[in-house]
Amino acid sequence: MAILLRGGTVVTHEMTYKADVLCEDGKITKIGEDLAVNESDVEIVDVSEKLIMPGGIDPHTHMQLPFMGTVAADDFASGTAAALAGGTTTIIDFVIPSPGQPLMEAYQQWRDWSEKSMSNYTFHVAITWWDDSVHKDMETLATEYGINSFKHFMAYKNAIMATDDILVSSFTRCMELGAIATVHAENGELVYHLQQQLMEKGITGPEAHPLSRPPMVEGEAAYRAISIAETLGAPLYLVHCSVEESVDAIRYAQQRGHHVYGEVLAGHLTVDDSVYQDVSWERAAAHVMSPPFRPKKHQDVLWKALQSGTLQTTATDHCAFCNEQKAMGKDNFTQIPNGTAGVEERLAVLWEKGVNGGKITPNEFVAVTSTNAAKIFNMYPAKGAVREGSDADIVIWDPKGSKVISAETHMSNIETNIFEGMEVTGVPVMTICNGNIAWQNGELLAKAGDGKYVMRPTYANFYQSLQKRKALAEPKAVDRTSA
Repeated sequence: MAILLRGGTVVTHEMTYKADVLCEDGKITKIGEDLAVNESDVEIVDVSEKLIMPGGIDPHTHMQLPFMGTVAADDFASGTAAALAGGTTTIIDFVIPSPGQPLMEAYQQWRDWSEKSMSNYTFHVAITWWDDSVHKDMETLATEYGINSFKHFMAYKNAIMATDDILVSSFTRCMELGAIATVHAENGELVYHLQQQLMEKGITGPEAHPLSRPPMVEGEAAYRAISIAETLGAPLYLVHCSVEESVDAIRYAQQRGHHVYGEVLAGHLTVDDSVYQDVSWERAAAHVMSPPFRPKKHQDVLWKALQSGTLQTTATDHCAFCNEQKAMGKDNFTQIPNGTAGVEERLAVLWEKGVNGGKITPNEFVAVTSTNAAKIFNMYPAKGAVREGSDADIVIWDPKGSKVISAETHMSNIETNIFEGMEVTGVPVMTICNGNIAWQNGELLAKAGDGKYVMRPTYANFYQSLQKRKALAEPKAVDRTSA
């Protein structure tokens, strides 16, 4: 049945205005004041004193991820249920082939797992090794399966770490295909070295985790990835930026005119590294993720980078591991599965700390939680917009509603919540996905399989200038025939 959202306030990344919104056949078909409809054919929802915003897009999640000898506790059903409960209607997850595994084989495996998604979903595909088959499969993924972004882990030595020669080959291929390279920027060699040093000193608990990944480990990798991409003329997206050094690297590149985009996690904006000093091993280990949570001084830098546009998107890196799984590293912090949850809490946390905290406007909130990701990964205006013709992926937001975040009430399958006890004012009361009410007032209405796979075409808008720039800079041999 069609849905009419009556009497709300539409908030987009550009403007705020009063209007009704009509959703039919999975699309937004009409926007205007006092829309006339046949009430027998339409479900009318009173959203007066509520905000109508584009559904959130989380550009960084890991559902059902096989990692460090175990599998993330949230599969694509429970993880996307949590997303819908938090107002997020689309996730971009990751296909991560094992070194030597064909990309298409890994892609099909993740597609099989993701068939039970309740929200919309799409993928970045990681490049963990290189040969001619990877070169070929990247084209197949880009042209036939709607993959326009490829991920590179600069960390995790002896596992999935991409060395510089892989970065050069893959970044070049991304440029040829009209795709965008994304990187997890941490110097894997340095991390491995520092881990061994700490273990030799007998520092084996979670407190060693941030010590093995100091800020410059991230900053160096960010500069290196940007330098490689800029030399090749390729666009670049840095995931989960957590330190001032990464922000500086991105800002410097942007000032030189390079297309570099940055993502920050809700956790890195709000949680600091004191969590690793908790006397409870279990609570400290629950916060082990990479990059780790940082000293508070970095949070102020990250917020200002988001405000200024140096960083464009917010994400969660949702990769949930339960206490029993974390305990795999009880005597060796390097064996603690890296990951925390957050896909359900992201929007409420960012509204509370960002909008209510006077750091960003409601329009900027929409930009950094939805629209910017849709533009960078070429889903806009189908996603990330409330406009006629866009997909009916909408969150109804109550700016006066409140709740206390707790693991006792969240939908994730793990026992901890990194935002435990945070009071938030401004909460989702309804999530509409593909034109259907998927979550409402605490009740999950979506079912496994309701989510749709999102095809993302190559050559996002930023490629218009990139291609012209490349053509103008094409090198030419010197003609010496007349010399």
